[in-house]
Amino acid sequence: MARKPTITIVGAGSLANALAPALAAAGYRIDRILSRDGSSSRRRARALARRVGGKAAALGTPVSSGILWLCVSDDAIRPCARALSREGSWEGKVVLHSSGALSSDELAPLRRRGASVASLHPMMTFVPGVRVRMSEVPFAVEGDRAAVRLARRIVRDLKARVFPIAKSKKALYHAFGSFSSPMVIATLVMAERVAAAAGVPARMRRNVMLPIVRKTFSNYLEASAAKAFSGPIARGDVNTIRRHLRALRKVPGAREIYVALARSALRDLPVRNRGAVAQILKSG
Repeated sequence: MARKPTITIVGAGSLANALAPALAAAGYRIDRILSRDGSSSRRRARALARRVGGKAAALGTPVSSGILWLCVSDDAIRPCARALSREGSWEGKVVLHSSGALSSDELAPLRRRGASVASLHPMMTFVPGVRVRMSEVPFAVEGDRAAVRLARRIVRDLKARVFPIAKSKKALYHAFGSFSSPMVIATLVMAERVAAAAGVPARMRRNVMLPIVRKTFSNYLEASAAKAFSGPIARGDVNTIRRHLRALRKVPGAREIYVALARSALRDLPVRNRGAVAQILKSG
């Protein structure tokens, strides 16, 4: 088997802290963790470097490894690429970034210096202190042929799945991820606010929500969206929907979210008494 190339990672945030140890466990050597020149950034980089047996260095340090992987915010990708392109040789190197919304063209400054570039995005939520099994993460890839080929190899070594995504569809693809995780959290937080208005004690709210949330996701995953969909909108219970709309005026923002989601259900899910429900959502 060919020797695995060495990887330099830029950034030491939640993604890098999940990715670097997984790459090391898959047999890749992480030589450096590059960071901005700030005390907190340097501290995080040193801590991550110790975990993976590499060294911490400042952004702008010449890159000697065959692969550079940017694990930074979307707004930082192109400035990082410009800064890195001013140092060292990039011929024959592969550069990856992990933005879900931006294409590999953000790495154009490095491409112009001879690097092969790609975006390799993990469709997963990464938050501090929560471990993620990379083998369970699907990755979307697009970019130059050589970089895509290597990116696919890395994902296979992580025992994960990879699929292609078109550059022109990246924003929609990333919005798909937003609906799948942070928007779900936003909906649950609004549910807690409605529970508070209903008088459910704070210490009980999540425990009351937990069984129905778990069962809903289980039904969705094991059956289908249509079979998992229940409640007054599914039943076409117009009087209950009207009561909901009236009561939700007491919770700022809740009624607007309820109406938007109910209209989405009318488009995509089985709803009885559809015309009457639509009329209440329009006028109620």
